Amino acid sequence: MQSHRYLRAEQLGFDWNRPGLVAGVDEAGRGPLAGPVVAAAVILDDQNPIDGLADSKVLTALQRERLFVEIRARALAFSIAHAAVEEIDSLNILRATLLAMRRAVDGLRLLPVLVLVDGNQLPVLRVQAEAVIDGDATVSAISAASILAKVHRDRMCQEMHALHPQYGFDAHKGYATPEHLRALREHGACALHRRSFAPVRVALDAQ
Repeated sequence: MQSHRYLRAEQLGFDWNRPGLVAGVDEAGRGPLAGPVVAAAVILDDQNPIDGLADSKVLTALQRERLFVEIRARALAFSIAHAAVEEIDSLNILRATLLAMRRAVDGLRLLPVLVLVDGNQLPVLRVQAEAVIDGDATVSAISAASILAKVHRDRMCQEMHALHPQYGFDAHKGYATPEHLRALREHGACALHRRSFAPVRVALDAQ
């Protein structure tokens, strides 16, 4: 995969005469009806490339798990953060996602000179940032961040399932599947559900 940071730096006219690190950022869990939204930031080591990086959505669970371990072992720096359900409901999902992204970048042990964020929205950061549409499929560092965020959130969903097995969080990960919607109708909403999302409000009204 071509190094995105040099390609974009040349196009955008950044001053790359000084050394600098580039972080990729992505999130997992914007769409579900329950659980936190998770973001990750990763600074990869160009001298120690990782094979198989791709958008987490096109990888199998086993591939994601393998890469999760490899990224954490070989990246120069990584950070995983989240915004809680209460923050999602009070801020809205977009602002909560940007908050989680900012927390992930702030948690890096190394300070990047440029942050590449998947999508078309940017969190407020103390360093230069650029939004990259479909970055999780084209930028290695963003692909790595998407994998860390996805695996970490899936593991959180396993913990959610242990607390509330009647909803099946281990299977649908909080998304609005027919099984999840049926469980909402039967059991109502729990503390992990996002009250600001319409299907959850309907379940609460029914209760």
